[in-house]
Amino acid sequence: MPKLPPLPVRKGVGPTRLRIPAATRGTIIEHLRARFGHLPDDALTQRLADGEIVDHAGAPITATTPAADHEFIWYYRSVPNETHIPFDITVLHADEHLVVADKPHFLPTTPGGQFVQETALVRLRNQLDIPELVPLHRLDRATAGILLFSPNPETRGAYQQLFEHRQVTRRYQAVVRIPSPAQLYLDRFPLTFRNRIIKTKGIITAEVEAYATADSGRIEAPRVGKRRRSHDPTTGPNASTEIALVKHRIADDGGALAHVALSPKTGRTHQLRIHLASLGHGILHDRFYPELLDHAPDDYAAPLQLLASGLGFTDPLTGQPREFTSTRTLDFAP
Repeated sequence: MPKLPPLPVRKGVGPTRLRIPAATRGTIIEHLRARFGHLPDDALTQRLADGEIVDHAGAPITATTPAADHEFIWYYRSVPNETHIPFDITVLHADEHLVVADKPHFLPTTPGGQFVQETALVRLRNQLDIPELVPLHRLDRATAGILLFSPNPETRGAYQQLFEHRQVTRRYQAVVRIPSPAQLYLDRFPLTFRNRIIKTKGIITAEVEAYATADSGRIEAPRVGKRRRSHDPTTGPNASTEIALVKHRIADDGGALAHVALSPKTGRTHQLRIHLASLGHGILHDRFYPELLDHAPDDYAAPLQLLASGLGFTDPLTGQPREFTSTRTLDFAP
């Protein structure tokens, strides 16, 4: 069983572990100043004085602690002047084993980058007073809808295995643009779209990788349990989504605005956004696909029109079917 962090959850935020490279010279505080040059010097000094930077055993790091003395340190992340996201997260269900929330657009699932307090996880930890709460899966910051959390470490693994073994049925909705002539494209629904998606660490968007026609029928098997992934190269599609038309409205230019239902059979990064963009039906207000737009402040009047509308599974503790449905809607749906 992994060791617990040496610092407790504080204001809904757990401590972050930072690795100190073995070749680092000087003191730990000198390393931190060089690595986090954007932080005011007095901010690091104050954290040291408050005992908020500690070693693996919880002993405070001092201004003179040599970097060579420790492989890891722990500290609390914080963001100065963090932007408030003006939308509430709704709790749809809560018991001793499961918390189900309805996340708004623009709210991240977990802390990262410029968001710490303004995340679904931290808001719910504070709102419900459950410091042990952790997410069982994630949604993109731009996507709204159903999110599951575990408040109980004793039963957490049973629910995590549902996602690992692909035993959770997910339903999404999206609003897309259909080019002219719209009817030509609308007639092909329902359909199943498959391709191969590759995500490279450090690159914000995922990429589509080509494969031979002979490999088009092969779908990679999911990783089960603790079985190690093979390092042998794989071929063929690794992402599959069923897409159905719900409603549409023909526009003056001969195109259309369409409301579609999505049933992903796999869970690749940005899968739904990539699949719809690859069909020529990009999701309304998508700033990543089919073209990555320049970074801009959030436009709360134009949220990405993608909603995790429902989620279902057989409860591993009771054996009973469970179904949760979002109360949110897509503002631009026809």
